[in-house]
Amino acid sequence: MEKIVDIIDSIAHEKNLKFEDVTEAIKKAFIRTAKRVLGWDLEFDAEINKENKTIDLFQKVSVVADDDERADDSKRYIPLSQAKEIDEDIEIGDELRYPIDFEQLGRTAAMYLQKEIDYHIQRLIEQKLFQKYQNRVGKIISGTVIRVDDKENTFIEINEIKAILPMRYRIKGESFKKGDVVKAILRKVVIDKTQGIYLELSRTTPKFLEELLRLEVPEIRDGLVTVEKVARIPGERAKVALSTISPQIDPIGACVGTKGVRINAVSKELKAESIDCIEYSPIPEIFVSRSLSPAITTSVKIEGNKAVVTLLSDQKSKAIGKSGFNIRLASMLTGFEIELQEKESTETTKSEEPKMTLEDLFKK
Repeated sequence: MEKIVDIIDSIAHEKNLKFEDVTEAIKKAFIRTAKRVLGWDLEFDAEINKENKTIDLFQKVSVVADDDERADDSKRYIPLSQAKEIDEDIEIGDELRYPIDFEQLGRTAAMYLQKEIDYHIQRLIEQKLFQKYQNRVGKIISGTVIRVDDKENTFIEINEIKAILPMRYRIKGESFKKGDVVKAILRKVVIDKTQGIYLELSRTTPKFLEELLRLEVPEIRDGLVTVEKVARIPGERAKVALSTISPQIDPIGACVGTKGVRINAVSKELKAESIDCIEYSPIPEIFVSRSLSPAITTSVKIEGNKAVVTLLSDQKSKAIGKSGFNIRLASMLTGFEIELQEKESTETTKSEEPKMTLEDLFKK
């Protein structure tokens, strides 16, 4: 094939690929084409001749001892004595290469070659896209809805690649139509034999909430406030544990924003999901107590993977929350199985006092 170097350069420029990668892809295409036409059990090699801008194709044969039974297979092996006639310095185990005139292989070979080139270049493009988007897994990306199938899976176009938002990763109750712009977290990059490369998205993962907060709250982007943990019941309610390295910053106030403007913007993107912000503590007892807010606890005792929480009877319904959301989220956030124990209130004891005593104890 004439001027193969120019063809490689053209493909590399058009597809924004590295010249070296395209060169290797073209060489593989020639080798596989030769195998298709001449035999899959044969060995071939290909080299780019930069001087005349052509490609040289060779068949390889291995040198074996004269009494080796494999020497009878002249297409794959050559006896040592015969190989010595070609190269006196050759040894057993070395290889000889015979040039092949590709043009003599006919039109069928040319057809196969075109298919092989297309295949290997497409794999290169997919690999490049895979690496590009693999580095963005766990980040928010956005695109335009191109269709929604009968199973409510949403197909989205994102620049040069297609993405899918499966129904199970869509917030309950939300729906999309063609032309809508959708934000979601990149869950994973998939290379499928039939569908090629595509992205799988999610709007239900806790990571989506975390990244939305990062976009909305400058203190999180700048590293002054850290999102320690997130728990979500998508479309219903979520809890976010926050910490800060600066005593001058209120992490909760920073995330909520003036008149709730920041947290409301995030909530709106999540179909009005209610978001509770609490201050994180490395002390499990305090963290569990805070996670059950707005309920006020009397005491917390950690027993292995269980947290036994004592509270006044009038706080139990708050701790459990509507449909059990509050205690479920507290458990998800802290990693503890939470067991509630009631303590009857008295005239002389205020429910606020036990919690304040617990907080003050650890703060001191």
